[in-house]
Amino acid sequence: MVKEKSESKEIPAAVIKNIEQKIMTIRGIKVMLDSDLAMLYGVETKRFNEQVRRNIDRFPEDFMFQLSKEEFKSLRSQFATTSERGGRRYPPLVFTEHGAIMAASILNTKQAVGVSLYVVRAFVKLREFYSFNRELALKVSELDRKVTQHDGVIKSLVQVIKKMAMPPSKRKIGFQSDLDSSSKDSDENKN
Repeated sequence: MVKEKSESKEIPAAVIKNIEQKIMTIRGIKVMLDSDLAMLYGVETKRFNEQVRRNIDRFPEDFMFQLSKEEFKSLRSQFATTSERGGRRYPPLVFTEHGAIMAASILNTKQAVGVSLYVVRAFVKLREFYSFNRELALKVSELDRKVTQHDGVIKSLVQVIKKMAMPPSKRKIGFQSDLDSSSKDSDENKN
């Protein structure tokens, strides 16, 4: 009998949540910091970046880029982190989904390869989540537009119904001519 390889696509919730929290949007792109990837892959950030720089040709700009000083300053203020022993001297490298996979391949450790699968799945899960939210926002916008259109129609219907529900004005029965109303006016003037 051939034993089937059963690779579960179920990701432990704690692992995926931890990775998702480390994914951020910079320049409109979902990325992870070099320090976060190094920690997940089980290496020091310094060694991680050394390996990346040794294999820089494997990391085009759509796989990895370095934050500008302003982006780095903004990032530090968002996390309100204190510097540890002087902090970082240079802005960090950030990696897209493809860059994270490439980084795992250059590290070539069992932990890096195993964790990279979780990282990819976390990126995919976030992409699905944002895609669903975008679709939901479009549907809500369409419903709002329809409701606004229907609002006008409903208001005019309500006005027509109100007019129909009002008691008719008291009018004399029978034929009335303009002379009748002018003679009434002249009668009132005489009195």
